[in-house]
Amino acid sequence: MLLRLNDKNIDTDTILKIVKCLKDGGIIIYPTDTVYALGCDITNNKAVERICKLKGIAPEKANFSFVCDSLSHLSEFTKPISNDKFRVMKKALPGPYTFILEANNNVPKLLKQNRKTVGIRVPNNAICSEIVKVLGNPLISTSLHDNSDDILEYFSDPETIQQQYGDVVDYVIDGGFGNIHPSTVIDFSDHEPIVLREGLGSLDVLN
Repeated sequence: MLLRLNDKNIDTDTILKIVKCLKDGGIIIYPTDTVYALGCDITNNKAVERICKLKGIAPEKANFSFVCDSLSHLSEFTKPISNDKFRVMKKALPGPYTFILEANNNVPKLLKQNRKTVGIRVPNNAICSEIVKVLGNPLISTSLHDNSDDILEYFSDPETIQQQYGDVVDYVIDGGFGNIHPSTVIDFSDHEPIVLREGLGSLDVLN
């Protein structure tokens, strides 16, 4: 089902409907500040397994990000980071970046398995932020495209996304046309930052 939301005047009842769906194990496609993403409640294993099945990957091999509404969730799922790295993240977020950090033991076991890191995102998108805020915990998030990292233009059009994915997800959230450029991925899990993918976010934040 396609649900339309105006990011300048977000309808509370629609947000509550989306959050109830997520808490009940639903999966959604929603707007971020980069591409439209596939997401579910991080605490719902059934929903995580649904996304893995849809993407055709095993949970232990899934490379999902945690979408937060602020950096306040950081210490819940990651090990402590240096002040220098935190300053970079505070400068960059909310924004089109994914930061790879060392995971702590609070990361759901279904996802952690042998993984030692987790990707953290705080998109600069009012609709996405409101969903996460009302849900009360991060969303598991992954892009719609396959592992080739090729992002096709039709992934920016919510109505086209609905036509393609509407029968396998619970809601497609129409927040207007999305971007076709992915987030910039910066690995902060080691001593020195490593740029894994240069996307929409400028690398100037590292300076």
